[in-house]
Amino acid sequence: MTISFLRCDDRIIHGQVVTRWAMERQCDGLIAVNDKAAKDPLIKQALKASSDKKTFVWTMEQFLSKMHEAEKSAKNYFVITKEPETMCKLLVDHDMQTNVTVLNVGPQSAKEDAFQVGKNCDVTASDVEAYQKIFDKGYEIEYQIVPDATKVKFSAVKDELLAFANK
Repeated sequence: MTISFLRCDDRIIHGQVVTRWAMERQCDGLIAVNDKAAKDPLIKQALKASSDKKTFVWTMEQFLSKMHEAEKSAKNYFVITKEPETMCKLLVDHDMQTNVTVLNVGPQSAKEDAFQVGKNCDVTASDVEAYQKIFDKGYEIEYQIVPDATKVKFSAVKDELLAFANK
């Protein structure tokens, strides 16, 4: 699959992904990887209905079974996970092949005992651990809700995030 965009977003698929980011990046379809959403017919249907693009909502197991076949597709896909831990599994643990070098992080709802990185982006200590592994794999991480919003790079706040996570 030609992966044209990687994103963590706690809403998974919604208007900002479909309308704003799809205008900035080549996008023939969306692949959401989230076990809970893929196993709940109502959530799955709602996510698929929020896009006019070809949309898949898969469990991790389903994605992994199709990953190598999909990597060879001529289509351009966005791969979206709800949690950074899931994206870390794809990029680091399962070595998903992509030419994309940036992970975009969209909204991460307010959480207790979290560090706020930019607008609408709260990260926990376990999130920081996942982001660090992704960063160490060679990806830049950018916290940015939409293309014209302020961008915060992981590399710029890394020391603060690591201090928070290790407290």
